[in-house]
Amino acid sequence: MKPMLIAPLALTALLGACANSGANVEPILDGPPNARYESDLAACRALARSQSQLDHETMAAAALGAGAGGVLGAIDEDGDALGGAVIGALAGAATGVTGASEKRAEIVLNCLRGRGHAIVG
Repeated sequence: MKPMLIAPLALTALLGACANSGANVEPILDGPPNARYESDLAACRALARSQSQLDHETMAAAALGAGAGGVLGAIDEDGDALGGAVIGALAGAATGVTGASEKRAEIVLNCLRGRGHAIVG
């Protein structure tokens, strides 16, 4: 498979594997859940899932990773710039997706707190 096809396919697989990550956080309650908890949790998770993981921060991380990987690949005697750029872009995108996943988890927790649930983590 050509290197130009590998990067988009790998990035798509990475994003697909992390599609619901963060939004599926299991909050820790301080006390028993009330009657509204399950419906509020579902609504907060839906809100978190609506936040795109392929945001500007993820794209910027992928671009920076591609640039750094391309430079390092070109400098290395046995490496090549394109291969380094592909690896760097994937590493940068993975970092961006991880940040987006953490943001989604924080959205769920803050949403539940905003709805009056005693969330400790």
